[in-house]
Order: sequence, then structure tokens, then C-alpha cells
Amino acid sequence: MLEGKVALITGSTSGIGLATAHVLAEQGIHLVLHGLMSNIDGQNLAKEFSERYGIKTFFDNADLRDENAIVLFMASAIECMGTIDILINNAGIQYTEKVDSFPTQKWNDILAINLSASFHTIQQSLPSMKKNKWGRIINIASVHGLVASVNKAAYCAAKHGIIGLTKVVALECAEQGITANSICPGWVDTPLIKQQISDVATKDNISFEQAQYNLVTAKQPLPEMMNPRQIGDFILFLCSDSARTITGSALPMDGAWTAQ
Repeated sequence: MLEGKVALITGSTSGIGLATAHVLAEQGIHLVLHGLMSNIDGQNLAKEFSERYGIKTFFDNADLRDENAIVLFMASAIECMGTIDILINNAGIQYTEKVDSFPTQKWNDILAINLSASFHTIQQSLPSMKKNKWGRIINIASVHGLVASVNKAAYCAAKHGIIGLTKVVALECAEQGITANSICPGWVDTPLIKQQISDVATKDNISFEQAQYNLVTAKQPLPEMMNPRQIGDFILFLCSDSARTITGSALPMDGAWTAQ
């Protein structure tokens, strides 16, 4: 059913986004890739996907802090691919600091990339989805869209906001064949987290494995991190016909973090 659909994934040059791109490409879904790499490197990545999976691809490295850049990015992608059937808002940044000393520019950047960019991509995607009477909007929120942690004011605000935005879109599009959902991951095995674990291991003079266990179980009961591909597999399910009545949901993948 999904073969030949077009998916746009922000932040798809690494981590969750890249893993998801591979999962969808395996199903014959055409891809709009986006991320923080040069245009040449991005074009090469798109070519690799195209040759490996026999799909049509497009790449853009638009600055998601810039509304005009997003509008141009979306217009170019739709012109090239014809439509956007599946929108996955995955791009995000993080910065930690106490509220009373949180840098204003960091606040603005996090809100722009983690929340406002999703509003703009959704707004630009909806006309073609409504025309086709089919669409899937999946926003990668976080467990921090459901609960808070200290020193993460901007991140928690943005992720709570994306869940609210998702609910509104689901309500407005419920009769038009379009679903909108948020996924709320806990610990995910990414290079950024690996570095964090290594830093803890060095600081506490313990093994990498022990540092990982300590870091993960400080928040979630399940003592393991999720592979990014598991999120990609879940996204694929949400795109399927079996998930057509799942909409407006904030779906934790958090090792029972929020069950406590």
C-alpha cells in the first residue's frame, strides 16, 4: 500500500531520521531527505538511497530556524516529488541550563527547530494531503513532551508544544484521511548519547556498560536503550492502513519511564 508514496523526514542524515529513512525506503517509499550536511554530501546520500532502493530522492539542508527557508524547501520538494504523503518531523536540538541562566538565543533556536519548524512543514504539506485524501503526519516528540527534567526548559516546552500541535492537527484532519501522531522516545542509542555515557564513565571511573546502566535506569525501569530502527519500524506501522484510526496520540516508547 505504501510503495510509491513520498515521505519527507527532517533531520534524516543521522540517528532516528536516517534509520527511519532506510525502513521506509525498503518499502519502496520515495524520500525527501534533510539534514545538517553540505549540499554535495546530501546529494551523494540521496543518490546512495536512490541506487540502493530504486526510489526517487531529494535532498535539502534548509535552516529550520528560518520560516522562509522552510517554505522554499517544502515548495521545492513538492515540485520535485509531486506531493508529500508522509511527513516526519524529526529534527531537533538540545541545550541544558537552569531557567534563570538559560541563554535567550538557545531558547529561540530550540523552539524554532523543535516546534515552529513542524508547524511550518505541516502547514505546507496539508494541501497535497487533503487533495489526495490521505496523509500521515508523525512528529518525533520525546518523553520530555510528557514529563519534565531539570535544566531542559526549552526542550520540554517545545516537546510539550509539539504534542499539543499534533492533537489539533488530528482533530482538524480527522475526516480527510489524514492522521497525526507524536512518538515519545526515552533513551535512544545514538552517537550523542554514546559520548554522554563515555563522559560519565570517565568522570566516575567505571566501565562504559556500568555508566550506561546507571544513566538509563536513573529514569526508566527497562535497563536498555532503544535502537533507532525500532522507532522507524513503529513509524512504518503508523503509516499503514492498520493504524488508520490511531490519530491525535502521544505514543511513548520509553521503557516504562512515564509509567512511574
